[in-house]
Amino acid sequence: MEQHPNVVAVREALEAAGARTSEVVVLDDAVHTAVAAAEALGVEVGQIANSLIFDAEGEPLLVLTSGAHRVDTTKVAAGLGIAKLRRASPEFVREHTGQAIGGVAPLGHPKPVRTLVDVDLAKHDVIWAAGGVPRAVFPITYAELVRVTDGTPAEVA
Repeated sequence: MEQHPNVVAVREALEAAGARTSEVVVLDDAVHTAVAAAEALGVEVGQIANSLIFDAEGEPLLVLTSGAHRVDTTKVAAGLGIAKLRRASPEFVREHTGQAIGGVAPLGHPKPVRTLVDVDLAKHDVIWAAGGVPRAVFPITYAELVRVTDGTPAEVA
């Protein structure tokens, strides 16, 4: 699993961005939810950065949100000045990220995706994000997550 193309892409993207670590941890089992990821890692659910792709009027929007809450799509849409933000279909997600729902990483996509990073994640010294497949995760700080994704800090809940 360490050599899965998506895991390799995430590792290479971390290295290219100058991240302090390009470590991608492969877990024994898939973790499709923040609760499952937190349990597998022995951390608080709020330390899990859910990578959620939305359809923002035909353009992909990645929202990295704390696993402790849900995205308020009406609030985010209003903040972006768009009429409606929709959950993306699995096909839309794969088209824009090259990854499947449940393992979407915040980087390592075929081309950059506009990204919002939940300000609630800043409460934690270490955040865990998906590593391109449902069994892979990597540790990162909030500041570094914002930097390597070229993300915009935002209140998303």
